[in-house]
Amino acid sequence: MNGAGFAGAALAIAACATGVAAQAPPRQINTLNELGAALRACWIPPPLDQARPGMQVTVQMTFRRNGELFGKPRITFESSGASDDERLVYRVAVAEMLKRCASLPFTDALGNAVAGRPFTMRLVDDRKLKQAENAK
Repeated sequence: MNGAGFAGAALAIAACATGVAAQAPPRQINTLNELGAALRACWIPPPLDQARPGMQVTVQMTFRRNGELFGKPRITFESSGASDDERLVYRVAVAEMLKRCASLPFTDALGNAVAGRPFTMRLVDDRKLKQAENAK
């Protein structure tokens, strides 16, 4: 994929991530730790045949007081050495995570605390690394 096509696909993915979710965690989220856990519960990494061992992706997002995404999430870091195709499958996985989780059921206290402030989350795909350790 050429650079312009890759950038266009990434923008389309980010736009997709701001959509209304089909499901959300059942109970209200009251702390930043609970927010991170709720997002991780929605994370489904790419299939193993498309995955990169140890791939790391950091995504920055901002929420409204009511738990909806505000603006477009932004990938701020991806493992160096990853190919464009590998980066794309992880960007799709991040977009799908956000689509599954948004809008989150914030308590009033958490909503007031995080509204408009950037929240950064690092995702690490260590599935292949764990499999290699278990094989030893």
